[in-house]
Amino acid sequence: MANIELRKIRLEKNMSIKEMSQYIGVSASMYEKVEYGQRTPSYNFIRKFMNKFPECDSNGIFFNPENNT
Repeated sequence: MANIELRKIRLEKNMSIKEMSQYIGVSASMYEKVEYGQRTPSYNFIRKFMNKFPECDSNGIFFNPENNT
């Protein structure tokens, strides 16, 4: 199930998957798998994301089942 909020944030920042992954410090493959719902984000992924986007609600992005389709 794809992570709608993660994709929404990336598109609002006008970033490609590669640009977003480089910005937060993870591989493009890892980022894409998390955004597309093919992999659960690790603690390290969430930590890196939140360091770059502290204004975002990590619970709403990563732990809300309604956010994944």
